[in-house]
Amino acid sequence: MYQFQQDLSQLQQRINGFLENRFCAIDSSPSPLAEAMKYGLLLGGKRVRPFLVYATGRMLGAEMSQLDYAAAGIEAIHAYSLIHDDLPAMDNDTLRRGKPTCHIAFDEATAILAGDALQAFAFEMLSAAPQLSAEQKLKWVSTLATASGIGGMCLGQSLDLLSEHKQVNLAELERIHRNKTGALLSAALQLGFIASPHFADRDLEAKLQHYAAAIGLAFQVQDDILDIEGESEAVGKTIGADLAADKSTYPKLLGLDGAKQKAQELYRQALAALNDVPFDTSALRALAEFIINRKS
Repeated sequence: MYQFQQDLSQLQQRINGFLENRFCAIDSSPSPLAEAMKYGLLLGGKRVRPFLVYATGRMLGAEMSQLDYAAAGIEAIHAYSLIHDDLPAMDNDTLRRGKPTCHIAFDEATAILAGDALQAFAFEMLSAAPQLSAEQKLKWVSTLATASGIGGMCLGQSLDLLSEHKQVNLAELERIHRNKTGALLSAALQLGFIASPHFADRDLEAKLQHYAAAIGLAFQVQDDILDIEGESEAVGKTIGADLAADKSTYPKLLGLDGAKQKAQELYRQALAALNDVPFDTSALRALAEFIINRKS
């Protein structure tokens, strides 16, 4: 019987070990840059995006030793985005994963440079994967670049900032979060898919992307719920920060009960998308459940 928590823990240990080994040889002294990069990248976290890379690729027969590089790349992009999001010019947060944010632990300039360097590190990882075809590596790079930039995460963050102190409708809110949160989660699944022998199967890719789109929104809905119901110690960041900043959130728009119903609806959509996938989808199904039930 599939054990999600055990699998998640093992894959967290795998990607953490891979990242730690990669940083052993990085030394920026006397500059604190390397330490700030490691602080932002290895501070902790659920490693949902690497898990999605591994779970998808493994399901489809990809080599785990190749998936390490994609998992490292997407986690580096995620870490850079968090470092920059926490800056005073963005969300102005002082707590991340239960510890001081990067610009508090170091300084603003170092935090900005750490984020920049982690973004470059991500694409170093994608290009360094052994025994992966040039075509697959190029698709990796294109996928992650699109999901990270104006076609995804950066656009979402910009739209999110613009929505502060404004009333947005559900379609506008979903556009924000399909980009800000969903794009990178979808990219994680796609990176695992591209590394597999099935990477040319467009029908399979479409089914998996329907799943990814649903869990991407569900992840953000649950984040918004936790900003109201969560505890700072468990969540690892300041609770109520979104409310204090007058951000557009699902509970603000739909009410808390409506937001919870939205999360359940997205969960059902995610499972439905997997019904016609002719592989063992146990890990992806368990991840969807974890996303809407998590407390941190």
